[in-house]
Amino acid sequence: MTSTSILCPHCQQFLDRDPARRNSLACPDGHRFDAAKQGYFNFLTGKGTNFTEDSAGMVAARDAFQARHHYRPLATAITLAATEATATPYRILDAGAGTGYYLGVLIDALAGNDTEALALDISRYAMRRAAKVRRTTAVVWDVWRRLPTADASRDVVLNCFAPHNADEFRRVLAPGGVCLVVTALPEHLEQVRSPLGMLGIGQDKESQLVSRFADTGLELTGSRELRYPMQLDTEDLFNLAFMGPAGHHLDPDRLRHTVRELGPQQVTAAFGIYSFA
Repeated sequence: MTSTSILCPHCQQFLDRDPARRNSLACPDGHRFDAAKQGYFNFLTGKGTNFTEDSAGMVAARDAFQARHHYRPLATAITLAATEATATPYRILDAGAGTGYYLGVLIDALAGNDTEALALDISRYAMRRAAKVRRTTAVVWDVWRRLPTADASRDVVLNCFAPHNADEFRRVLAPGGVCLVVTALPEHLEQVRSPLGMLGIGQDKESQLVSRFADTGLELTGSRELRYPMQLDTEDLFNLAFMGPAGHHLDPDRLRHTVRELGPQQVTAAFGIYSFA
């Protein structure tokens, strides 16, 4: 049996991957999780979660938008922040990983063969894509719960546009590691948020974030802001609106009509990247 740092969600013992059954994880108490045919594992058994997963359509829109590399500068900045902050960024946790786009760019930039990652998200449809990221175990899980990885087991905790479970991030972060949190700045997508029915962005998010993490013992060690213009056609605009939280309530047909009337747009991308240790 090959050991991992992944924990059984039932008994908190280590899960092992059997070389003879590489699509299966099991703990000493006999709890077993078999991968879906798309390669991901689902730990949300029993009651599951009270949160609504991103739908297949929302995830497809996100994948299509990311495939156009509009957010590639952000992925590059995340990779730079990770490699600058820790000398051994090879054990990675992506909490709220979505399709695994940012994680994939980071892993591709790391030369070491020891790199391994755990991607978590409540969306089965997102984890189908994240499971394709090399050296990654993709698991359906609610990141507000105890994370299924051992204490001090992760050199990098990545948290992009996802819930901030600061207490758990602190628990799983290894000494010398870094927790990278990415949020949207107030001017992010300001040209199209209202006409496309997208959700607003709160003010003063940085100070709230820093205070929340400081309560757990994680201190802000660095921050950077990234801003750049994006040239988006109508298909990009549809995907941009539908891939985010607003996609849970937007009507696709009405949205397509809206973006056709709006036409191509130059839109501001604006992100904050925060490092905690």
